Amino acid sequence: MSQSADFMELKEDDIRAHYAAATAMLEGVDHTPRIAKAKEAPAAERSSGIGTRRRFRSTTPGLVTRSTARPEGVRLIERIEGVGDDALPSALQATTLQALRRALAIGLTVGDQFSDATGLAELKRENLEGRLSDSKKAEFTDLLAAEALAVLFSFANAASYLLASHATETTVEIGGVEEVLTDNAQLALHGALWELDQDLAIFADEDAKTVATLLAFTEQLMEKASLRAANTPRLEPFNQASYRVEADDLTINGFTPARAAKGSKLTMTFKKPNEVVGNHIAKYQSMKLAKMVMAYDFERKLNPFADLGGFIFTFMGDGAPGTGKTTLIQMMAGLMSGYCETAGYPFRYQNLSTDNIDSYQGKSGQNAKAFINNVIDPNVIGFGTIDDIDQLAGKRGDRQSSAGQLEITAVLMESFAGANTVVRGNCTFGMFSNYPENVDDALRQRAGARFLVDGPQTRDDYVDILNLLMGKNHDIPLGDFEPFAAQEIKKAVAASFDSHAKPHEEGLLKVFDKVSGEIGELDTINKLGTYLKGIQEADHRFTGRAIKNITDAVKVRAMDFELPDEWMEEPDLFLFKDYDTKLGMIKELRQPITVEMVIQEINRYADSEFRYADKSDEVAVANMVREYGLTEEAKRRYLESKG
Repeated sequence: MSQSADFMELKEDDIRAHYAAATAMLEGVDHTPRIAKAKEAPAAERSSGIGTRRRFRSTTPGLVTRSTARPEGVRLIERIEGVGDDALPSALQATTLQALRRALAIGLTVGDQFSDATGLAELKRENLEGRLSDSKKAEFTDLLAAEALAVLFSFANAASYLLASHATETTVEIGGVEEVLTDNAQLALHGALWELDQDLAIFADEDAKTVATLLAFTEQLMEKASLRAANTPRLEPFNQASYRVEADDLTINGFTPARAAKGSKLTMTFKKPNEVVGNHIAKYQSMKLAKMVMAYDFERKLNPFADLGGFIFTFMGDGAPGTGKTTLIQMMAGLMSGYCETAGYPFRYQNLSTDNIDSYQGKSGQNAKAFINNVIDPNVIGFGTIDDIDQLAGKRGDRQSSAGQLEITAVLMESFAGANTVVRGNCTFGMFSNYPENVDDALRQRAGARFLVDGPQTRDDYVDILNLLMGKNHDIPLGDFEPFAAQEIKKAVAASFDSHAKPHEEGLLKVFDKVSGEIGELDTINKLGTYLKGIQEADHRFTGRAIKNITDAVKVRAMDFELPDEWMEEPDLFLFKDYDTKLGMIKELRQPITVEMVIQEINRYADSEFRYADKSDEVAVANMVREYGLTEEAKRRYLESKG
């Protein structure tokens, strides 16, 4: 992958110049903890005839201690090579130490770049020479703290990235990282290595756990450094820079974790588009979206569709149980996986399930954030799904929502439309639910597109699905029927879109008839805006975010074309073109926006909101009726017991 002009190269010679200092830190540093406390390792069980592990061997005869703290200092090389019973270090131990040394060197190199860019290097010289003026002391202190956080995060980021390929199914829970110091970069690294040594002593009793402990530690260190950075001044030069390490294919973008461009192996059963019966608009938009994502440019880190405003970053598919939501996921994941395999792109699919809800405070939010970060990784094509989101994400104000569910809701809301959300166009998220009315209103409105998964509708749909599911192991004749003719996508989609010329939901239809009766045909921006205001008066939840989602959907309709199949089958025709060429090819296919499109998209979106609101209100009323009934029954029994 060639280097972009937006990147600031970290030269290999500069990185290797720090190898000696990095090696010295791994050999041994003295550090007295200032925030964290020494951790206690569990007592080791001993059996006769089994020797003690060399990393816990006491140098004082007869002395037994459980503390992981080393009075003689922190020696990570000895700590890591001491894992296991072999007298010689393993290949993985050597690889791990090489990765740690390189990560430390990268962090120190980033610190040099930051110092040069901010004038900190000159302030350090003045301080050493005793000529730092009082007027500069505050600036000097702030810059030292900023550099410390930049170096800490870059070290953890690089270590996590370099060790990612050695991860296994083994995981450990180390808790939070506490010894995060910001006096200066060197002290910050010493504190981090001291705490890492503590965790390794407790958790790393085999090589797989050594890597797992390191990865868990670097994740926690990155998170803590990012949180501290939010309230630390003078970090703009680091936040705005993109440092590139060409030899490792690593890019450091501020406090955003880098992820190794590694795809996930899918074991799901894929479905072909003709195996999805009914659901015409949802199927059509899913097929379009699968190809849209493939237009992502890995050099520019941007998708032309996102640039033009016709990209679906989040969508919600809702429908009754058994209408085909899982089948739709299998179809879309299968298409994207196949396209990526043809193009040689890494593809990463991940599902956020109820298994990610954890009883430990904060862990559910961490699981959700890890899910988001894995999918949005700009080095891969990503597809994230949240099936049964009504069970996974809690509704604020609902007493039945657990703390873990509310944590997930907060993470998803911030990630899908937060202040720091960046839509590059390399991934998309699908939220699916049988009961979307139980999803928090604000989270539901962060779904930019709505896919109504209503399953088979017509007689032809039911014949098609019966024929499909019956298979071939029978002799029952098909009869006078052309299989899958009703599933011809363009014809079916056109009919589906046309059906939204008028609303489907009764409440919205009353608004439509009232407004159009007063002002006539909705054929101008003024009249369309009046219709939108009428919807808002009928449902206060119809806010400015709803208008944005509608206009985004209209822009998608302007892209109402499917990229030719041959562009996916032969990557040289489109996928491997440079960004500007792909942008031009897409612009040529773009269609003009019409009034009919706008009305249809207003009705499609508002129909879904009215449908959700009606169900949500009905559920709320039913719950209140039940509670009143329970209260009355409790009063009756109480009075009987007193009598």
